[in-house]
Formats: sequence, C-alpha cells, structure tokens
Amino acid sequence: MLKINTIDGFKPIGNNKRKKQIVLSHTSRNMEDYVKSLRYRYNGDNKKIPHYLIDRDGNVYNLIPPNTYSEFLENSHQNRKSIVINLENLGWLKKHPLSINFVNWIGNVHKEEIYERKWRGHFFWQPYTDKQMDSLSELVKILCNEFNIPKTSIGHNVKIDKIENFNGITSRSNYDVDFTDLNPAFDFDIFINKIEDE
Repeated sequence: MLKINTIDGFKPIGNNKRKKQIVLSHTSRNMEDYVKSLRYRYNGDNKKIPHYLIDRDGNVYNLIPPNTYSEFLENSHQNRKSIVINLENLGWLKKHPLSINFVNWIGNVHKEEIYERKWRGHFFWQPYTDKQMDSLSELVKILCNEFNIPKTSIGHNVKIDKIENFNGITSRSNYDVDFTDLNPAFDFDIFINKIEDE
C-alpha cells in the first residue's frame, strides 16, 4: 500500500471535486529547494502549488487536498479540474565547464547518468527513477479510481491542441512548447503498462 506523507503549510485557493485530468510535471530543482521556493516565493503567498510531490526515492508527499486547486497552470478553468503531481527532477542539464558533472539552470549538480536527446533546445536531461515510476503509477491509480478519471495517458510530451478537453493523464509539456516537463527521459510506455496493471 502506498504511503502518502504530508507537507503542511500550503493552502489551496478553492475546492472542486469534479476532476477530469491528472497533470504530471517536475520540480526543475532538488526537492528541498523546490519546497522552499513554494513556501517562500512571493513573500509566502505562492499560489502555484502542486497537489503531490514524489522525490527521487519514491516518497510521496501531499501538499494540498486533491479535491482542491491552486493556480499551478495558466488556465483557471483547467486548474479547477486538474490534479497536479510533481516529480523531483532537475530537468534539462548542461555540462559544467570545469568538471565532468552536469548542472541545471540554477546550479544544482548532477553526478549520475544522464539521458541524451535533443528536445526543445536542450540536449541533456536528468532521468526519472524506477522508484518514482512505481510510486507515481500507484498514486495515479488511486486518484483515477477516487475521482473517476480515465486511466488514459496522452503517452508523450509533445504539445497538443485543445489538451484542456482531454480526460485522463497529461504532462505539462502537452500544454505549451515552452514547458520541458515531463522531459524526454520519462518512459511513457512503462508508465502506461504500470497504470493499466491491476
């Protein structure tokens, strides 16, 4: 059974139990820095709060209840009908000029294996972990059952027109070409197989 931890101190901006979509995203920085940015950005009045976070070890954290919403996405109507899950991931990386390591846009260092693929102007990406994929799949199945969301995934990270009309599981990169989450290292085939496996 999936253990869901709680990170207190975050407030939604409204309630809506009629959810149609689960939106997958990532933190673009390490977990500790991301939670601090959520807590202290905009003088503590940050309204872009995901419902869940999943760290590199597969631990799941709930920030706001799934039957509520924040202003995480650009569209207020979409926010009301979405549940947002963020995976701890540095996102795109670049080679550090004075070492063999890679860094992300704010200087978080990545010393492990990288995923290479040219996509949206970047070449190197931090992979997602197997533990994250396992926890994500379990959490998605729980939420789909609870909110009657179809266990149907777009299955890729390319922008889709009228994505707001889709009922199922999307990634933030399906909304706009400027978003790089989920990054190309995310294996949609494995994810789809896991959520279809009951």
